[in-house]
This record gives sequence, C-alpha cells and structure tokens, in this order.
Amino acid sequence: MAAQLGPHELLHVFSFLEARDLLLAAQVNKVWNEVSMTKELWRQLCLRRWASCGAFPVVLGTQTWRQYYFCRSELEFRVESGRPRDFISKAISGHAGKIDQLAYVSPHEYRFDEMARSVVCTVSSDCTVRAWDLQQGTEIWSSPVQPAPLVSLVAYPLLQLVVTVDTQGLIIGWKADTGSEWASFCLPTSCSSMEACGHPEGPFLMVACADGNLYTLTVPQLQVVSKVATFPRTSVSLTCSPDQQWVSVLAQGSDVGPKGHGSQVILLASRSELVLFTIQGLQLVAFRDHQRPITSMWVDPNRVVTSSLDLSLRVYVWDKKKTCPVLRSCYQLLGGSHRWASGFTHVKSDSMSIAGIEARSNGTSILRSYCFKVQLS
Repeated sequence: MAAQLGPHELLHVFSFLEARDLLLAAQVNKVWNEVSMTKELWRQLCLRRWASCGAFPVVLGTQTWRQYYFCRSELEFRVESGRPRDFISKAISGHAGKIDQLAYVSPHEYRFDEMARSVVCTVSSDCTVRAWDLQQGTEIWSSPVQPAPLVSLVAYPLLQLVVTVDTQGLIIGWKADTGSEWASFCLPTSCSSMEACGHPEGPFLMVACADGNLYTLTVPQLQVVSKVATFPRTSVSLTCSPDQQWVSVLAQGSDVGPKGHGSQVILLASRSELVLFTIQGLQLVAFRDHQRPITSMWVDPNRVVTSSLDLSLRVYVWDKKKTCPVLRSCYQLLGGSHRWASGFTHVKSDSMSIAGIEARSNGTSILRSYCFKVQLS
C-alpha cells in the first residue's frame, strides 16, 4: 500500500505525524524523504508546538521551518537544563556609576541565524543611556551625558525605541539602533514609575509622577493623552500585565510586586521566598532557593527568573502540560565574587539570554549576561 501512495497522499498522511515520526518516515526511501522535508509540514509542527508562531511574525532569516523547529527545541532543552556548557557568561562594564535599570530592545524573538543577537539598554547615575550586545559583550552606542542622572527606562522593540526618564522628570525617546534622540517631554515633578503598554490603537507610555498623577503619553511622539490623579501626594509604582493591556497602580513601589502569568496564577516575592498563588488566592507552592532577599523578578510565558542579594539568579520553568500552570525550580546562575559585589538588583530575559545588574561594593554596577548556545543547522 505504501508503494501506491503518491506525494500528495503521503503529504496528507505526514501532516498527522509528530517530528520524531516524521524523521523516521524520512529514512524509508527517497520519495518519503523528499515529502518529509516539505516546508508546510514543519511550519504546522511549529504552530502546533508554539502558539506564538501564529500570533507574532517569525523571522527565519536564512533558515527553513525545519531548522527553526530543531533550533528552538534545542534552545528549550538548554534553558531548562542549565548546564554550564550550555551558556556563555560575560561581565560587561562601561558605566561610571550605578546602573538603575535595563530593558531588552532586540526586535525578534527566537532568531537562530547569523543575525541573531540580544541587545539591552541600561540607564545609570553617570547620566547616560547605553546599548549593549550581550553575545559579544560589547557596547553598541552611548548617549551624550545628560543634565541629570537617568533612573528608569522602558523599551518598544518593534519600534526600535527606548524611553528614559531622569531624576528631574525629563522623558526622552531614543532610537535603539543608533542612540539618536527621537522626542522628549518634561514632567512637572520627578517620576516614580514608568511602564510600556500596548493598545489596539497603538503603543502608549504610562508615567506615574511623585505627586500621585498618572500620565498617558503617545509613542513615539511622547504627547499627553490623559492625566489622572491616583494617590494624591504619594509616589506610586506601575505594574503592567503580561499582555500589556492593563496596568495596576500601587501606592508603594517594588520591583518584586505581584506578577501575573496568564489569567490563572500570580507570583509574589516576600524577602527570600517566591510564592505561587491561584487567582483565587490559594497557595500552590513556595520556593526558598535564595539565601538573601529577592530584589527583582522576570516573568514570561516560558520561565521565571529571580535576582537576589545573595549574588545569584534563579531560573524556574513553567510546566505547560498541567491544566493550571505549575512552576518548577531548575537551577541558579552565579554572579561574581562576594569580595567585589553586593548582589544582583535587577534581572530581565529574552528567548536567547538572561541579563542581570550586579551591584559593586564601591557603588558602581556592571551588566552580567548569560547567553544560551544553540547549534545553527
């Protein structure tokens, strides 16, 4: 019967197979091998395994869908295993002062060709914003020295835009690829928190002032859309939802405030403990992996990363096979020497890397990156 099946019939049958079975079928004969390489078969496998491939544009670059499937599968394995040989760590210095925040500006997730790279921007008390190539461990550009220290930033990777704010409330939009200034807006008081938000009409910037007012600005023009009084004469912090569709306003700010994962669970950090709750408030699990207080927490659909004053980053992975999301503790990434460093203060991540701000005992900071290795095929 197999000999009577033509290429079109084989293609229909193969569309029901998983990757492992498709690889076995490719070994039968030349015709089966050729059909098993069909672009649409591997595109559908990617769509079935990673829903984000249908929701967001996939940049294949010089690769095929088949190569993309294997590279991304290998990356997931390496991220979960955390073996030292699976990633490269770099200590990146350049700022003369304390680094206050970082944000990824890499425009494409899960790109595996020669153009793949992770780029972050940082702001510092040395009054500059800088962009860094994490794979190379090098500075891409640095802004001119600003009139006041920069304290926060947010990024819009698809627009290749990074927005900073200084201690005096001056907001500036910078082109992420060149570092040139795009637009600016000055708040009446200093800024206590800033978040990037998505909307069907376009991206917006939410800014909380020290006097308790909440501004909404257009992006990239940085023009005021609305001004709302939240907690009068009180500094507030903003926490954006994972889908960037809503923002919660908290009277007291913390980089380890509640973080949502979908619509089912919430993560909270209390000193050195990480706790997972259902949306109804039922505690699912508590992790006590850190020896000192947690300072920052990164949450995305694939993993959670925490930073701590114990000079380590802890990586957790979501178990997506369960009906309700379950978090699994995987491994830790260590920083430099306790002789020179006082701990990690912030952490962010993208598909290919993890970046943390490592505070030094002398009051300065460095950027420490962990880039996962993927064998290009």
